[in-house]
Amino acid sequence: MSVTETNKSGAMFTLLGFSDYPTLQFPLFLVFMAIYSMTVVGNIGMIVTIKINPKLHTPMYLFLSHLSFVDFCYSSIIAPRMLVNLIASDRSISFSRCIAQYFFFCTFVVTEGFLLAAMAYDRFVAICNPLLYTVAMSQKLCAMLVVGSYSLGVACSLTLTCSAVQLSFHGFNIINHFFCEFSSLLSLSCSDTYISQLLLLIFAIFTIIGTFLVVFLSYLFIVVTVLKMRSASGRRKAFSTCASHLMAISIFYGTIFFLYCVPSSKSSSHTVRVASVFYTMVIPMLNPLIYGLRNKDVKDTVCKFMNTKLLSY
Repeated sequence: MSVTETNKSGAMFTLLGFSDYPTLQFPLFLVFMAIYSMTVVGNIGMIVTIKINPKLHTPMYLFLSHLSFVDFCYSSIIAPRMLVNLIASDRSISFSRCIAQYFFFCTFVVTEGFLLAAMAYDRFVAICNPLLYTVAMSQKLCAMLVVGSYSLGVACSLTLTCSAVQLSFHGFNIINHFFCEFSSLLSLSCSDTYISQLLLLIFAIFTIIGTFLVVFLSYLFIVVTVLKMRSASGRRKAFSTCASHLMAISIFYGTIFFLYCVPSSKSSSHTVRVASVFYTMVIPMLNPLIYGLRNKDVKDTVCKFMNTKLLSY
C-alpha cells in the first residue's frame, strides 16, 4: 500500500493522555479547565490592556502583546482536545486532524522562541544603548522582528509537517501522549523516518540553540553593562526592567531543555507528559501573570479600566 493510499484510508490515532490514571480524570479536568480559563483571560486581558493604553505602545509591549497572542493560540490548540479526552471514552483522532494540530502547535511554539529572543535583544538595546534606543528599535525593525518570528515559525512547522505527511501508518495507532507530538508520530510510522528525524534535529538545533544563544549573549552584555554602573539604584532599576522577561525565558527554556534531557524510555513517559503539560498549559498561564504583576503600568491600566467599568454601572 502506498503512502497516499495509507493516509487516504483513514489512519486513526488514539491519544492516551492520562487514561492510565482513571481516578484522576475528573480532578485533572477541573484543574486543567481552571488553568486554561486563566490562560485565556490573562492573555486576552494583556493584549487589550496594551492596546487601550498609549503609554504601552512601545517595542517591549509590542513584543509582549504578540507573546500573549501566541500563548493563547498554542494553548487553545492543545487544551480543548485534552479536556475532552479526560471525560470522553473515545479518544481517537484522525490523521488529518492530528497533522493539523501538530502544524499549528509547532508554528506558535517556534514563534514564541523567536519572540523571546527579540525581547531579549530589545532589553539589550534599552540598557546597553539607552540614548540610541528609539533609533535602534524603530517601528520598521520591530515589525520585521515580529513578522520574522511568525515567518520562521511557519517555515519550520510547514517543513516538519510536510515530512510527517509522507509517513505511512498501519490501521489504528496509539500515541502515549495528550497531543500529536512529532516524535510520537515518528515512532509509530511503518516507513523510513531517517529524513524526518534529521529534519527534526536540524530545526531543534536552529530554533532552540539559536534563540537561546541570542538570549544568552544579550543578557551577558546586559550584566556586564549593569555591573559597570556606579549607582546602586541604577543597577536595581536596570535589573528590574529585565526581571519579568528573565523569569519567563528561564521557565520556557528550562522546561524545553529538561524535556530533551529526559532519557527515551518507558519509565520517563510520565515525566515527559508532566513536563509537556507545563510548557503547553502552565507557561501560557504564567506569562501574563509574570509580566502583569511585576509591571506598574500594566497594573495601573487594569485598575483604571476596572474602576471605569464599575463607575459606569
